[in-house]
Amino acid sequence: MEPEKALEAVKSGAILLLLDVPQYTLIGIDTQQAFYVGPAFQGIKMIPPGVHFVFYSSSTRDGKEFSPIIGFFMDAGRSQVVVRRWNPQEECLLKVSEEEEERFSRAVRNLEFDKHLGPYDRSHYADWKRLSNYVTKSTIERLEPIGGEITVTCESGMLKNTRKNAMERALDEHLRNSKFSTPGEKSQRRGCYYTPIPHIVKRKGIESGQLTSLNLDKTELLETLLVKDYGGSEDSLLGELQFAFIAFLMGQSLEAFIQWKSLVSLLFGCTKAPFRTRSQLFTKFIKVIYYQLTYGLQKDSRIVEAGASAVLDDSWFSSDSFLHHLCKDFFSLVQDASVVDGDLLSWTRKLQELLENRLGWEFQQKSGVDGIYFEEDDEYAPVVEMLDEPSES
Repeated sequence: MEPEKALEAVKSGAILLLLDVPQYTLIGIDTQQAFYVGPAFQGIKMIPPGVHFVFYSSSTRDGKEFSPIIGFFMDAGRSQVVVRRWNPQEECLLKVSEEEEERFSRAVRNLEFDKHLGPYDRSHYADWKRLSNYVTKSTIERLEPIGGEITVTCESGMLKNTRKNAMERALDEHLRNSKFSTPGEKSQRRGCYYTPIPHIVKRKGIESGQLTSLNLDKTELLETLLVKDYGGSEDSLLGELQFAFIAFLMGQSLEAFIQWKSLVSLLFGCTKAPFRTRSQLFTKFIKVIYYQLTYGLQKDSRIVEAGASAVLDDSWFSSDSFLHHLCKDFFSLVQDASVVDGDLLSWTRKLQELLENRLGWEFQQKSGVDGIYFEEDDEYAPVVEMLDEPSES
């Protein structure tokens, strides 16, 4: 970067000042930028304005063993200075007082810390934007835990009575046996404020056949949640889906994985909404899932070294996983639909190709357009319809 552009990026970009962080601590921000703290490190500069996720893990003195990841979202303004100081008792980064933050901000703007700040790696910024484009400041404020810190160490007791798959049970066991684990009653941290997603629709006073129909097609549940919990905003729901995925994959939060799974199951469980009332939402949803899985399949060895292997285990991508079954049913649904929005069909095809090529999954489709195969004279082939305006709910 030319000196003039670099100086402008330093002055216009946000700065995360991290004070007194011990050597060998793992620090990461957004996608594929993780590093170990050296003796001169005091933060990150040239951070593009907007939403970011910072995660870190303290280590033993020899730098060979790491504690569970702690992460937090931040909405960085232009030229804003965010200051956190290491607390050795709790082994975490805490906010400083407003007076201290103002004092350090003046010093940062005078470039007194510049040589101790590592530059934000903008080569991966496009990947990060694809994973977080629906996460806003209001998303963070609505979902983040008290204090803002997301960590699996406070979730073992919280999720005690929750049904878990093999991967979740393995992570839970790993957490209980970790010497870094903090007993729930001693920890002041709490979980995120995720939207409750019912797994089964229960309603009194209706016939069993109608109740079965409500559970087979989650469209009515989706509409209810959009109005009741998201103020009618489809983007707010997608923002929570992205928030949970980031907190899960980068923050190693088991609670976040369960919420991500619930939202994915809800959306993939709708049979009418994708074609009648919410085609635009489902096009955006498939696009979000596509980029999440594209990134999730790229394991970052630097993070794995710090003990993330339990979270990044391949079990949730196995051919008998919930995701495989949901995708298979959804692809069949698109195949059998009489009218399909063109963008929805295009992104569904891309998602199917990703799963087939990267994971070797097989989806036995009888037919298709660009990957979902139909005979030319098949009277049941879907009609591809390009919609210029969003569908009315």
